[in-house]
Amino acid sequence: MPIDTAAAATRSLEFRHLRYFIALAEELHYGRAAQRLAISQPPLSVAIQQLEASVGARLFDRDSKGVRLTPAGDAFRTSAQALLDRAEDACALAREVQAGEVGRLRLGFVGSTLFNGLSTWLQAFQASHPKVEVIVIELNSQDQIEALLREELDLGLVHTDRLPPALTSQPLYSEPFLACLPANHPSAKLKKIPLATLSDQPFILFSRKGSPDYHARIVEICRQHGFYPRLQHEGRHWLSVVSLVAQGMGVSIVPAAFQRAGVQGAVFKPLAEAIEPSAVFAAWRADSTGVLRERFLDARPGR
Repeated sequence: MPIDTAAAATRSLEFRHLRYFIALAEELHYGRAAQRLAISQPPLSVAIQQLEASVGARLFDRDSKGVRLTPAGDAFRTSAQALLDRAEDACALAREVQAGEVGRLRLGFVGSTLFNGLSTWLQAFQASHPKVEVIVIELNSQDQIEALLREELDLGLVHTDRLPPALTSQPLYSEPFLACLPANHPSAKLKKIPLATLSDQPFILFSRKGSPDYHARIVEICRQHGFYPRLQHEGRHWLSVVSLVAQGMGVSIVPAAFQRAGVQGAVFKPLAEAIEPSAVFAAWRADSTGVLRERFLDARPGR
C-alpha cells in the first residue's frame, strides 16, 4: 500500500514545534525567540526546519533585513495558535476534573434530608464548585441502593448502612424518632408519648419494599416495648406517611426532621422511652473513585 508522505509528515508534527513557531512568529527574531523559549538558537532553527518539512511549506523568510512570515506562515499562524489553545484548554479541563472542580454529581436523597440542611449543603457546594452540575433525585433508601448498584447514582443519602458488598457508606448524622399523631388524637396534648399508648392504634409505616431496613426498625422498636404495630397503611415516601396521619388514618413513628415539613393536621411528640436515634448515611459504590463525591461530602456544613 503506498504511503501518504504528507500525512506521515503531519503525524510527526509536535506541539513543541507549534510553540517554537508561535514564539518566532511573534518575535520575528531568532535570538529573542530562543531566549523567550529558554533554549539556544540552533535547536530553534532545527525545530523550524522540521516544522516546515512536516507542513510542506516555507513559513518564514530570513535575509539581511530580518525574519518575516511568508503568506503560508501567516495562514498557518492562526490555526497553530488555535491548536495550542485547545491543547491548553484540554489540559486545564483534565486538571479541573481530577481536582473535582468540573463534572456532574448524581445525588440521591431521602425526604428527611430536605429538613436537615440538604439545601444549605447543596448551596455551599455549588458556591465553591460553580462548574459542577449536581442532579438531585428523591428516592427511598432501597431505590437508591438499586440505583447505586446500576451506576445510575454517584452518591446516595439513605436511612441504612445495611448495604450489599458492592457498596460502602459513612454516617452523616442522627436524629431522634418522634411519635406522629393526628392533631385530634387523644394523646396529642401529652408532652411525651409512651409507646404503650400506641399499641392498639392503626400504624402507617414506610413501605417494607421501599425501605425494608427502616420498616423493620420501627417494627423492632414496637416489639421491644411489648407489641407489634397494627399495620394499616404503607407509604413509599415520607410525605405520604405524614399526610395519611394528618388525615386521621393512623399514627406513626418518624424521624424528627418531618416535624419541620409543615403538614397541617399532624403533630409530633417526643417518645417517653429512650430510643436509638434515626441515622442517615452517605452510600456509594466501593469500587468508584469519586473525587466529586469526596468534595461534596467535605462541603457539608458543620462537618
